[in-house]
Parts: sequence; structure tokens; C-alpha cells
Amino acid sequence: MYDHDLLVVGSANADLVIGVERRPAAGETVLGSDLAVHPGGKGANQAVAAARLGARTALLARVGDDAHGRLLLDAQRAAGVDTAGVLTGGAPTGVALITVDPSGDNSIVVSPGANGHLTPADVRAAAGLVHASRVVSAQLEIPLETVVAVAASLGPDSRFVLNPSPPRPLPAALLVACDPLIVNEHEAKVILGEAGDAASDPEDWARLLLAKGPRSVVVTLGAQGALVASADGGVQRVAPVKVDAVDTTGAGDAFTAALAWRLGRGASLAEAADYAARVGAVSVTRKGAQESFPTAEEVDAL
Repeated sequence: MYDHDLLVVGSANADLVIGVERRPAAGETVLGSDLAVHPGGKGANQAVAAARLGARTALLARVGDDAHGRLLLDAQRAAGVDTAGVLTGGAPTGVALITVDPSGDNSIVVSPGANGHLTPADVRAAAGLVHASRVVSAQLEIPLETVVAVAASLGPDSRFVLNPSPPRPLPAALLVACDPLIVNEHEAKVILGEAGDAASDPEDWARLLLAKGPRSVVVTLGAQGALVASADGGVQRVAPVKVDAVDTTGAGDAFTAALAWRLGRGASLAEAADYAARVGAVSVTRKGAQESFPTAEEVDAL
């Protein structure tokens, strides 16, 4: 029996958000809206998104002993996330500087702060938490060696989900643990290198990624939906959900969390991705990251 449906191992940041009419070019200054401060970070976002949907969720992360860290912990607890695995200290809480234009597109710069101090030793110390989780999800806003340690620490029946963002080349030992590896176009091309530049369509990216070792792959395609691929199931398209986007911040995190949770409940990869697409669609109709994540009832209403 698992204590948690989903354990998220990853980053926790304070999102500092400014709305702009257009994002500045190199050397240019533009005026924006009043500064808004929100709880964020890919790890913290995924944990809140899953908990809002009803998943028994835990977070393994590190924050600073500061106001931003307290903001993040309060947000996790308010969503119902188990924060026993959240460590404090080592550096200031991570910060993301986000600009959002009128179309809802965003640009993000992250200062990792305490996220960079989440170590493989921290993962090993939390082995009981890892083994008590049906699905474990990670991203790359924490050190790569820490993510590798997560994959190596899984229980015998646990499932590992990785969104390699921000992207970088990945070691084979990490790729073979992914089930699935979730990427967008940019992330796919970074991981594939020259082979990705030569590929002409998402189906090709998915097949090339599978050849690197993941048990399954999901390629998100924004307004074009997504596709899923596995060695035994081939490649399937997932239809997009048409909505009027207000702010895309956190949408990928909502998608990943929903997909990971549904996989843990026994859904097929295509079924889980279809549900995740609806969760992501609801989130982009609202401003912000964590505050935009829907409940299961809101997703069903869509």
C-alpha cells in the first residue's frame, strides 16, 4: 500500500511576475504592470496541481529560511500537499523572474537559490518517502545528479516521470528509468542533438527519443495537442482542447502532474495525456501558476 499517489521531487520558487505589452529586445527597457509575487517552481507547481485534482501528494524540495520560503510552504499546505520532505536552509529561496505579454506567452529567468542545494544525500535520506509513493515525478530545476539519484532510489513498483526542463543532455541511466519522458519541441531537440535537428515532425522526435531508452514518451505540442509513444503501443496523437489562453505560466506543470497522477491510477498513457490536456487547458484560462490549477470537478465541467 502506498502512502502517496505522487511524490514530486523538484524546485520551489517565488514567481515575480510583471505583465508587459511586449517582451524587451536586447538592450531595451519596457514598462510593465505592478509586480506580483506568487508561489511557483516546477516541483511546487506540480505538487499543488496534483493535490488540487485529489491526489495524495508529497513534495521533496528545499527552500530558504526566508519570507519566500514561508510563502511556498503555506501554499503547499493550503493545497493539501504533505510537506514533511521540504527541507529548509542552505541558500535563499529560488526566484523566477517572469514577464507575460497580452497573448499569454511568457519568458522566464530562474535563480535556483536553495533548489541548487537539494542533493543526492537528501534523496537518500528520504528513501522512505520515495518508496511510499506510487509515482515519482521530477524536473531539471534541481541538480541533475539529484534527479539521477531519485531514479536510482525508486521502489520496485514505482513509476518515474521526468519533464527535462530546462533541457540538457541526459545520461542513459536516467533515460531508461523514464515512463514517460515528457518534452516539448525545444526539449526534444536539445536531448536529441543533431538527430533532433534533422527530424521533420513530432512523430520522428518521439521515435528517436524512445530509441534512447525511455519506456514511453510524451511530446506536448501546445495548441496542437500532444502525442504519446511507447514500444508496445506505437505513436498516438492526443487532440488539443480549444480555449482562450490568458496566461500559459505553469500549464506544462499542470499537464505533467495530471498525467503522472492518472497513470498511477491505472490509466493508459493516451488516456492520461488526454486528461492532462484538459487540465492544462483550464489552467491557461486563468492568470498565474498555482492559483490557476483546477480541481477535478472543474476539469470534468470542461
